[in-house]
Amino acid sequence: MYGWENDAAVVAFKAHDRHIRFNLPLPNPHDREFHVSPAGRSRTADAAKGAYEQALRTRWRALLLAIKAKLEAVETGITTFEAEFAMHIVLPDNTIVADHVLPRIQEAYRTGGMPPTFLPGVDYRKQIEG
Repeated sequence: MYGWENDAAVVAFKAHDRHIRFNLPLPNPHDREFHVSPAGRSRTADAAKGAYEQALRTRWRALLLAIKAKLEAVETGITTFEAEFAMHIVLPDNTIVADHVLPRIQEAYRTGGMPPTFLPGVDYRKQIEG
């Protein structure tokens, strides 16, 4: 499934009994980069629209290539599906793993200490200890 609205797009699918979601931030059509050329000249409305649409195509193409590369790495045995797509797995609260894990990684590096859990409601120390 895919869709977009204003400044965000999403691509989602189900594989290996997991729901996967990639969120794709989209550029703002009012940004200066679309209305002013790299040489500093004002663009016509058509030229601005063309520059914006090119930026959209570039983002969608990059996402396609990223997902294809992940699938190819899994297919060739370089990595596993779970390892490659873990951060994009949709959790029961409709967030993705990255929403929970990345802030905790940042905090661990900032403080030099390990967080008690990476996912809410799961204490990994208890699981490791048995």
